[in-house]
Amino acid sequence: MSRPFARFTRSRSRRGHGAGWIMVCAGLAARLTAAAAAPLQDEKASPPAASVYRRGMPPAAAAGERSAEEAQAERIVAGALLALDRADPFTAKIRQKARIGNRVLTGPGRYVQSGAGESQRFRYESRLECDTELSECRTESFELLEVCDGLFAWGYRRNAADPPGLSRVDVRRVREKLESLQVADPENAARYLGGLQRTLWTIREWFRFTRAEQADLDGLPAWRIEGRWDAEKLAAILPDLATAARRPGGVEPRELPDGVPWAVRLWIGRGDLLPRRVEWLAIPGPRPVAAAEPEPIGVLDIHDIDTTARVDAATFFYKPPPDGLMDMTEQHVTTLRAWRP
Repeated sequence: MSRPFARFTRSRSRRGHGAGWIMVCAGLAARLTAAAAAPLQDEKASPPAASVYRRGMPPAAAAGERSAEEAQAERIVAGALLALDRADPFTAKIRQKARIGNRVLTGPGRYVQSGAGESQRFRYESRLECDTELSECRTESFELLEVCDGLFAWGYRRNAADPPGLSRVDVRRVREKLESLQVADPENAARYLGGLQRTLWTIREWFRFTRAEQADLDGLPAWRIEGRWDAEKLAAILPDLATAARRPGGVEPRELPDGVPWAVRLWIGRGDLLPRRVEWLAIPGPRPVAAAEPEPIGVLDIHDIDTTARVDAATFFYKPPPDGLMDMTEQHVTTLRAWRP
């Protein structure tokens, strides 16, 4: 049984790449590189927290033939993405926790989707707040709302004291771009727009899954899937670590900047193949840091899943405020690329 929510402790490190991973834990897909892109801070090292995991991790993923174990892990993850896409309806509660420097952020959320193909709609809500009992921090909160009503994908986000942001993307334009990219199912655009689907597809894009083991997740028979960075993806976003990323065994956890995960762990139900938990693992603390076992720096828990409840169509209705709206369609379509097969 794994209970990472009970294992977050105080950390003496200061803020590092926190903003990017706050967004990841809040479910903002395609933000996995934000942590790596943030500027490093010149800080003195503090002793890393003790690991809550003592299991070895597989080597970094690299180009070449997959082993049977790697192929099985990849098949299970691909099956989970397909199961989520086909779930009609799908409702779930979200529980999140992230350790960002000297702050521990926790919060609830929910995800709802209904319909299939061009008729699929979704709504993702998330709120993270600083846990003053587990960390020394002031009161601050981070909010995220993503809604697809079939015509537009709306996004609202507020990060602490920063001004809130409101955006929209034209769904029809996205489907047209997917057709031009000759993806297999361009009508299934949710994975390119937002919500839980895009979060999971983004993880699959950047990580390679190397091992699948049967495990127990709070009484639920599950697959525990271990993943490491794709060597070329990591080299692209952290050029200074390109050589380390490509060497046998890959980059070491202590070599990565504070706040950038070294590995990811997915928990997937064995009976229904639906995703249940995502854990990002790293050695927390300012650099340089001593070698230690990676531990969770972020957890996204998907619980109370229901695939039978009737979903009110009003769930996907969104009326934006009159000011501050940015149409991001052109930028989104221009940068859109097909997920890896």
